[in-house]
Amino acid sequence: MRAFAVFGGSSPTARFAGIAFAVASGLFVSPLPAQAAEAYLVGAGDIAKCGDKYMRNAEATARLLDRFFENLNGEEAVVFTAGDTAYKRGRTEEFSDCYDPTWGRHKERTRPAVGNHEYKTRDAAPYYAYFGDRAGDPKQGYYSYELGDWHIVVLNTVCKKVGGCDEGSPQYEWLLSDLEQNDKRCVLAYSHHPMFSSGKHGGEKAVRPLFRLLHQNGAEAFVSGHDHNYERFAPQDPEGKADSEHGVRQFVVGTGGRELRRVGRASANSEVLSREAYGVISFRLLPDSYEWEFHPIAGEQFTDSGEGVCR
Repeated sequence: MRAFAVFGGSSPTARFAGIAFAVASGLFVSPLPAQAAEAYLVGAGDIAKCGDKYMRNAEATARLLDRFFENLNGEEAVVFTAGDTAYKRGRTEEFSDCYDPTWGRHKERTRPAVGNHEYKTRDAAPYYAYFGDRAGDPKQGYYSYELGDWHIVVLNTVCKKVGGCDEGSPQYEWLLSDLEQNDKRCVLAYSHHPMFSSGKHGGEKAVRPLFRLLHQNGAEAFVSGHDHNYERFAPQDPEGKADSEHGVRQFVVGTGGRELRRVGRASANSEVLSREAYGVISFRLLPDSYEWEFHPIAGEQFTDSGEGVCR
């Protein structure tokens, strides 16, 4: 895998997946040596709505995906969507006319999570028809897969559509079994609704039982959309208490193309909160650690990056 440095010196905050998104210049330059065996996960939530304004946004974030995959060299990489992929009701024509011309370019490498807007059409049927087996069982919408040395869990947080998310629900029991059988050290989960958020909607309390299982089983990160902004939290327990040793780090990345929304006062343990830019987040997944970076669309300056160690 190739890493890149920006003209004038290396950029420690501009690297993910071995790729520097040279935000100011839009250039890829100066290959650097690969560091370790690795896999990559890149995406966002709240993506495509028809109409010139929204299509421009979705196309701009899709171009970030284009550039990412143009510079891979055979490594494992997956695009994720954190729900609300096609607005406003997840109809067949909204997938074909709004999502497919943009992020649909990467359909074959996408593992989606379902959102509440998909369920505005009965049983989210067009969503499941569009993504097929990659979206899991249409009666569930939750599933897991392996990516490099990581175990990836995809949750359906439109809880009322799948028998709830509470203890004893089908999804809860599935997640409990899935995590108990997992033999990977590192775990990342994503869904549409966040457990914690400082955005318009705020955290979704119904997610707490699932978040608790992730916390109990050593998950590193939980990524979501729903609120149309970017936010990163310090590792927390299910009650929202800082937990640097065993906590799960929550990311909210509802920046895929739908309009960005005003944010309120930052919640406890929120480390970064912004509605400044559309973009995608990417994760470099190593055998015992990970790195993240938020990449804004062309013309925007906001970014965020960091790293963590698997428990």
